[in-house]
Amino acid sequence: MTSEARRGYAKGRAKRTEILDQAMTLFGEAGYRGASLRVIATRCGISHPGLLHHFPTKEALLLAVLQHRDDVDDEWLALGVTRGLDHLRRLIDLAELNAKRRGIVELFSVVAAEATSPDHPAHAYFEARYRTSVANTELAYRQARDAGDLRDDVDPSAAAQQLIALMDGLQIQWLISDCATDMAGVLRAHVQAQVTVRF
Repeated sequence: MTSEARRGYAKGRAKRTEILDQAMTLFGEAGYRGASLRVIATRCGISHPGLLHHFPTKEALLLAVLQHRDDVDDEWLALGVTRGLDHLRRLIDLAELNAKRRGIVELFSVVAAEATSPDHPAHAYFEARYRTSVANTELAYRQARDAGDLRDDVDPSAAAQQLIALMDGLQIQWLISDCATDMAGVLRAHVQAQVTVRF
């Protein structure tokens, strides 16, 4: 690849990242249905056809934004293999990280609510995401139980659903309270009440 081609590739990749960032912001502000590709293009300083060169449809852009968010979170969650209580601690750490990323929390909360409709383009994405999140969390609770760290009256399956629901509900409260809600603190207290060791 020539140096000119490399510069063109890097420039295209930078523009793609800028589009994803602007789209994430607008989807968080206006929701998927309320967001306009033309507005996103304008915010990026490109034409509407220029945006379509990178993302041929609004649906493709939304799914790319969601995947970009997941890639960032997955990379962070994968730092060191975690099991049992360590995995549950990492989820609380993620809540602390999210408290520094209002735009990402807004995007997730708004689009997840819209995506409850079966005809929404992100419906299948969120269906799979929740299934995976609950399954991974249930596994962590089972590992904690096997290690003797979980109270006997805590069911790993129910606890996993409750923790994921609590995480998402706290994000909405945090947004509405203008970031005053202590998401990580509430989550930590919740898990502490379920385990037999200092959490």
